[in-house]
Formats: sequence, structure tokens, C-alpha cells
Amino acid sequence: MTPPSNDALLATLRGIVGSAQVLTSTDDDGLDAYHLDWRKRWRGRSLAVVRPGATAEVAAVLRACRAAGVSVVPQGGNTGLVGGGVPDDSGTQVLLSLSRMQALRAIDPANLTMTVEAGCILQKAQGHAESAGLLLPLSLASEGSCTLGGNLATNAGGTQVLRYGNARELCLGLEVVTADGEVWDGLAGLRKDNTGYDLRHLFVGSEGTLGVITAAVMRLYPRPKSRLTALATTGSLEQAVALLQIAQRHADATLTGFEVMNRFSLELVRRHFPQLPQPLEPAPWTALLEISDSQDAEAARQRFERLLEEALEQGCIDNAAVAESIAQSQAMWHLRESISLAQAEEGLNIKHDISVPVSRIPEFVRRTDAALAVSHPGVRLVNFGHLGDGNLHYNVQCPVGGDAAAFLRQEEPAINRLVFDAVAACGGSFSAEHGIGALKRDELAERKSPVALGLMRAIKQALDPQGRMNPGRML
Repeated sequence: MTPPSNDALLATLRGIVGSAQVLTSTDDDGLDAYHLDWRKRWRGRSLAVVRPGATAEVAAVLRACRAAGVSVVPQGGNTGLVGGGVPDDSGTQVLLSLSRMQALRAIDPANLTMTVEAGCILQKAQGHAESAGLLLPLSLASEGSCTLGGNLATNAGGTQVLRYGNARELCLGLEVVTADGEVWDGLAGLRKDNTGYDLRHLFVGSEGTLGVITAAVMRLYPRPKSRLTALATTGSLEQAVALLQIAQRHADATLTGFEVMNRFSLELVRRHFPQLPQPLEPAPWTALLEISDSQDAEAARQRFERLLEEALEQGCIDNAAVAESIAQSQAMWHLRESISLAQAEEGLNIKHDISVPVSRIPEFVRRTDAALAVSHPGVRLVNFGHLGDGNLHYNVQCPVGGDAAAFLRQEEPAINRLVFDAVAACGGSFSAEHGIGALKRDELAERKSPVALGLMRAIKQALDPQGRMNPGRML
């Protein structure tokens, strides 16, 4: 059977979702929001941007694209960092935007769950939970624009993994449209269901290569009665790890955030966003701690102060500042979340999203800093991230006065190899929370074990035998 022409496919797609929801270059030249990735490293071109408004429409779109032999690139908020959510430059792919599918389907306070569609902005989903007096703890710097479906497709991490886990741990059920256009309804929201393979875990983290997540059941928590935040300066990562151990001993499960930022990362924030207050003097490292507690605020504060007092007595920290209000707490987090924006203002850079066992983070940083000083003298290291769960964003900025674009183009392969070799030597992963996408596909092929890659390819072949779902990503 001869596949239908592009014109016939576009007519079919308009019949499914409505003409206004099928965007092409002839209809609308302002498609950069869909075709250009957040880092502005990948610019694609689609046959059409299709915006379904319901799961049945997603299924019909995938069936039409399968019949036409056209590949599909699912997209959420287009905030990814590895080039996994934009089309290639062939102009032959359909970009499937879930942006219209934002409905809150249900909140079950007794079950502590929320069922929400994949296009819902994360911040809006957090608001739905808050309106019910509950907490959706997934929290990212991009939460004002990223979508829940994208978070699940990439198994997003964020700032509270230490306490609540990645997006995977927060998901109890999924609704998925398969590559064949069938709908799997796995939205039961059960915490215990041993009835065969857990299909949910196949699709979480699959980056749209196996199917399209259209809705999810998310795990909710009671809202904490108190929230305490502090910044603390320390002279080394060894001391920061010691501080983390003290915090875990005092706070246990109430420790919901433990971030670190090196001197240069906060220097960039100071340079590009001087209006943001930095309550402590510059130091080699600054830690950001947060405790969320079900106890009353005064009891939690006393425990927090004892934690910091012990850290001072043991020489783990030099100074500390405790937020006295919600506004001050938000300002401290704003410092941390402004580092990536400050980097962008400084110029293009080589980004790394790595994880190693927490105990080996000081060794990794010491080894890698020293190696880069020899191989690329003058580079500036923007090192920050989630020390509490072993995830650092170890980013490399070109030397002062250098051509940032040329540096990225010429030096990225060599620097990546150096960094990833150091990660492997410390028993870590070269991709902690950003995913693989197009950026790290070749790295995955080189560094993942042949057995693991064989299993992944077998799953891909079983669920997407025609290779139409987000081709060229991950595998």
C-alpha cells in the first residue's frame, strides 16, 4: 500500500484536531518555540506542529502518522537540555505538542494522589495539590514552563530528590498512547500491584521513544507545617559532605534539600544579577539546606539551630544565615536557581549533569579540576548541584576573553571525555537527571554495557518496530 502524501496526511490531521491546531511553515512562521531547543543548540523543522486536546486525538494522530510512514516527536514545555524534544531538520517529522492537554482529572486526598494530563505546567500542578492542602514535591528551576509529561518522559530530578525521589518515584500510574495508536490506561494509582511487568517504568524516562504519556497519577504528601532554609559557607567539599552527614543525623527524613554552589557559580550570579541579595561573604563552597517538618515551627527551628551549631563546632562550616521569613527562604533558593541563567548571560558553556556516590564527590571534583587545569588552562568551572543525592552540574566556561562559541565547538568532545572518564572512575553516571536525547546518544552507545544496550534495543523493537517514535534520540 502506498503511504498517503503529505497533503493528505495534513488534511487528515486537521480533521482530527482542527485546522487551528495544525501549524505549518505556510500558516505560521513563528514556530521557534517548538523548533528551537531551550539551549539554542538544536533548530529543527517539522512537517507540522500538531496540538491535540485529548487522548483520543493523540491516538488518532499516531495512527495517521503510522499509516503515512511519518515519525513523531513528542514535546512538552521544550525545556530539555539534551536536544530530545525538537524535530530534526528534514521537515518530514510531525511534532506532537501536548501543550493543550492540561486538565486536572482528579484529586484523591484519602489516597494522596492527583491525576493530571501531561501538558499541565509543573507549577500549575503544584498549585492544584496546594489547593487541596497537599504537596506535589517535584520541584525544578524550570517549573514555570516545563510540563508534567516531559518531567516523566525524562525522569526529572530537581531539588527534593533527597527526600522524595525522582519523578519516577512520584508516579503511581500512567496513561500512554503506544506507537500503534492504542491507549494503555494504567491510571489506577495503586501503591501495590504485582500483576506482571510494571509497564509504567518502561515509559518513565523513555524520552518519547516508546510512546506518548498523556496523563499520570502523581503521589502527593501532606503539606509540612514548617519550612526552614539556611545558607552555610565551607572551605571544601569534604567539609560539605561532613555537613550533609550532620544534617542527616539531626533531620533524618525532614531534610528535603541539600545543594552546593562553588565560588565562581555565585560570582556569576553576583555579576549578572546584582540585585539578588547574597547574605554571606564569598567562600570556596556555599551549601543550601532546607528542612520541611510536620512539627511546629519552633521545635523545628531549635533542631535546625542545633544542627548548625554542631557543624560550626566541628569546623564543617565557617558561617551560616538562616531565613527568617518565607521571602528570605525564596530569595536563597532564587540564588541557586539563577546560576544557570547567569551562565547563559556569561556565554555558551559545556554542561555536564553527572552523578557519583556522595562519598566520592570530593575525589571526583579534585581529580577533574586538576586534569582540566592541565589540559585546558584558564577554564572557569561552574560547579553546583544536588550534593544530597550525588548529582552535580559540573559545567565548563571558556577562559576570560575567549570565544565561547568556538570553545564549545572545538573543545566539547575532549572535555566531555575527560569529565566522563573521571565519572566512570568514581563509579558514577554521565547523565543524572537531564536524559540522553541527541546530545548524549553516542556517549550512551560507548559507555553503556552491551547487555544493557541489547535489552534497551529489544524493548524499542517490541514497542516501536517501525522506529517512528522520536527517532535518533537515546538509541
